[in-house]
Amino acid sequence: MEIPIFPLNGAVLFPGTSLPLNIFEKRYIEMVDFALSKERCIGMIQTNEKNRLYNIGCIGKIHNFSETSDGRYLISLQGTNCFKVKKELEKKYKFRLIEAEMLEFEEDKKLINEKQKNNLLEQYRQYVKVKKINLNIEEIQNIDFNQIIKFIAMISPFSDIEKQVLLETKNLSDFYMKLQSILELEIVEGNNNKTIN
Repeated sequence: MEIPIFPLNGAVLFPGTSLPLNIFEKRYIEMVDFALSKERCIGMIQTNEKNRLYNIGCIGKIHNFSETSDGRYLISLQGTNCFKVKKELEKKYKFRLIEAEMLEFEEDKKLINEKQKNNLLEQYRQYVKVKKINLNIEEIQNIDFNQIIKFIAMISPFSDIEKQVLLETKNLSDFYMKLQSILELEIVEGNNNKTIN
């Protein structure tokens, strides 16, 4: 599958989540025009410290868009599948095109129970407090567990590498465990910084 890509660090899209974007650079306006003329798909992907593409990204389907009077696009992407970069294609446009291979994410919901959900929410409550993030945890309690962990992964100020680790996870139980580890380290680090100050 050929898809245009939008390399953007920190703005990681996960399957089943939405990402709003303000598109104003000419090459990316051209990319949106290209996507709208095809299957409406854009590959969101990060780059490493040497500015090379990571191997794994997420395909976002444009499910909402509007044009502004000054020529920008306001779009909303719905994450569909993770993909692996097979190769970057010859440059025909101002934006980059790749050949992508679709990857499957295993939901394995049977491994997730109410206790695990409560543990994660309690841990996230501590994280939010340590990081001084203005978020009411009660507002996300009734969301499906699969959506909660992706929501936490998307909105939390994790490093690009931490977000990439989560994106490259193949199933829900591994995602849950890696997310818990990241939160645990961030909480410890946050508490240590408080002690030092």
